Amino acid sequence: MTTTYRPPRDNLWFVRTRHCAVFVLRELTSVFVAWSIVFLLMFADAVRGGGLQEFAALAARPWMIVINVLALAATVFHTITFLNLAPKATVVRLDGWRVPAWMIQGGNHSAWVAISLLIAYFVLRSP
Repeated sequence: MTTTYRPPRDNLWFVRTRHCAVFVLRELTSVFVAWSIVFLLMFADAVRGGGLQEFAALAARPWMIVINVLALAATVFHTITFLNLAPKATVVRLDGWRVPAWMIQGGNHSAWVAISLLIAYFVLRSP
């Protein structure tokens, strides 16, 4: 009777190289991105349904603040790494000239900052 060789599984294969670790970490941050969307939908429902006081009380709890700060950090990491991948997925040609990767990344990051500042302006301005 012969047995086939099966190499042992390496459950931490992704930590061996930085590229793989960042890839897996970016994919795991999707959970926090999903939480941010759920939290925003809860906020919109509270505004629409008149339960804003209860939502504010929930959002002010220390554990909720910790979760949302972690979600913000994870979402920023997810966004930066995602925007850095854009030149690999998108080839932009202008009159036969290929736009360099740094220009695509710079445009993406600039648009992200500009849109974030515009949203912050409307959210944080005095009534």
